Amino acid sequence: MVLGMSVPMTLLGLLEREPSHGYDLKRDYDSFFSRGKPLPFGQVYATLGRLTRDGKIVVGEVEPGVGPERKRYVITDRGATEFDSWLTEPVEAEPNLQSVLFSKVVLALMLDRPAEEYLDRQRATHLRRMKELTELRRNGDLVDAMLADHGLFHLDADLHWIDTTIARLDALRKVVRG
Repeated sequence: MVLGMSVPMTLLGLLEREPSHGYDLKRDYDSFFSRGKPLPFGQVYATLGRLTRDGKIVVGEVEPGVGPERKRYVITDRGATEFDSWLTEPVEAEPNLQSVLFSKVVLALMLDRPAEEYLDRQRATHLRRMKELTELRRNGDLVDAMLADHGLFHLDADLHWIDTTIARLDALRKVVRG
């Protein structure tokens, strides 16, 4: 999984679009889905191997290359069916009720540590990331802008939660310290 994504399902989707070589799949994955964290070639070919083993893709045309032969991968009916099921299934609603941010606040309060200072540092970290994403949205292409918007909306919700939590810290401290 990269960034919470399913690499196998994403590669199946790219193959449903058109049969492709591993190099082309990596290029398209990196262009649209990885944003600054390229998918390693080893992971691409290991995933293609598992998809082949599981009958979700087959090797189509094999073309001679400068180095090893270039294999063109083709999605099978089984792969297309699995991809369609994955694509149409709603993503589990996030966030979970148990988040790292919440856990750190509760533990800080339980241990009589400065939870507000932690939340202030977290706010500063969020604001720095928001600045980066705003710059990406401003200077990037449409895909960058859409991904940046997604991140910004989540960070904005976190900032709202941080402010609300700071306002309730005394009450929460009483609950967790019993």
